[in-house]
Amino acid sequence: MSFLKQLFTWWNGQTLNTRFYTWRNGEYVGSDESGNKYYRAKSALPQSIKERRWVIYNGYSEASSIPPGWHGWMHHRTDVTPAQENYHPAEWQKPHTPNQTGTPMAYRPKGSILAGSTPAPRAADYSAWRPE
Repeated sequence: MSFLKQLFTWWNGQTLNTRFYTWRNGEYVGSDESGNKYYRAKSALPQSIKERRWVIYNGYSEASSIPPGWHGWMHHRTDVTPAQENYHPAEWQKPHTPNQTGTPMAYRPKGSILAGSTPAPRAADYSAWRPE
């Protein structure tokens, strides 16, 4: 079943091309608490960035599931991985939560039809222009 998922879907973990590229060029650098695995390889273009970095998601491929420590490493803000520096979030940082859009936990503002309330009434300070 995992072979068919890799063959026909790109949103579940890795595709066959990603698996082959990772096997051929990838150097494993660590994983996060969600089970995502992080890799790097030397860049093929010398005038480009010096290394290419990528993640193989554990399950559904959602970019917001990368925690803050690994996000900095993925975007070349630091050369040290969170696994190497024993990264711990500051006490004021909230625990990481993935994107909730499209789920029952999504934000629904007051007046939203999806929130189950009635829409907000139209503001009284507006009157439409009418030609005379």
